[in-house]
Amino acid sequence: MNMPDWIIAIMPLLTGWMLDLFLGDPAWLPHPVVWFGKVISFCEHRLNKGSHRKTKGAIVAIGLVAATFTIGTILNSQLPVVNFILVFYCLAGTTLIREVRQVFFALDCSLDKGRKQVARIVGRDTSELSAQEVRTAALETLAENLSDGVIAPLFWFAVLGTPGMLAYKMINTLDSMIGYRTERYKDFGCWAAHIDDIANYIPARLTALLMILGYEVSGRYAFRFKVKEPQNLAPYDLKALINFVRKNGRNHASPNSGYPEAALAGILNCRFGGPHYYFGELFDKPYIGENDRELTTADMGKAVRVNRTAEVIMVILTALCLLVCH
Repeated sequence: MNMPDWIIAIMPLLTGWMLDLFLGDPAWLPHPVVWFGKVISFCEHRLNKGSHRKTKGAIVAIGLVAATFTIGTILNSQLPVVNFILVFYCLAGTTLIREVRQVFFALDCSLDKGRKQVARIVGRDTSELSAQEVRTAALETLAENLSDGVIAPLFWFAVLGTPGMLAYKMINTLDSMIGYRTERYKDFGCWAAHIDDIANYIPARLTALLMILGYEVSGRYAFRFKVKEPQNLAPYDLKALINFVRKNGRNHASPNSGYPEAALAGILNCRFGGPHYYFGELFDKPYIGENDRELTTADMGKAVRVNRTAEVIMVILTALCLLVCH
């Protein structure tokens, strides 16, 4: 019995998303991003030296993204059944939430354990972070990586299919490995950072909007089912939250990361940002928000619900896009 075309159109999306929802990224399963990282590291160690580093970095960034898109296109045309596996590999919503929860649980045991756990998901130096800074780092990562690990991959899946989704993961991996303004990477990783900025321009702002919608939806859910809410939540209505994001979204070194972080800071009525050490160098980032209140595990639960709700909304929007374009 042949399946309707509309089911075939959305099956890779829904199957891949459900796999991520229930499995996350099992440690025993080989992951393409790990392979991406090895290729990037190989290129960086051999080419990030001598003269013309910016040119060599541009060739590496553009070449790897183009190669990844080409491989994705070949797989898509020759082995359509692999599409749902690629969607599964390109989404990181469950792993992100799991890691952030573990930071808060580890911090409940000791500050040292919290620092070690948060070091798994952030690029900044964590050895001297206070308990508040550990919680802040985890929640900032939760917001930023909702965009990088969920919303942006789904956006590029809707635009360019699985090849676009796979190419985006290469772009994001390049930026996370070499897209820094440190002495070592500022030239070689320049193009990687700019390509990532372009690829995330729309998804980052879309993420902020979906988080605000998720805040409204999850707030209704929490009230209906009497979920315990943290104290000192944002006193904003939706319009005020949007204005908060517009005002504070630019308070970040990245032209994109500030928007989802501002959305979560507004929702939780807290403050993100500030100075951090990366690779031994101090970066004085602007603050996002003004209320420097103490964050709690209840705040993490609120943020997780907002993230998961935003993810579900994006999956629905992507499915509708596929149906309309089919």
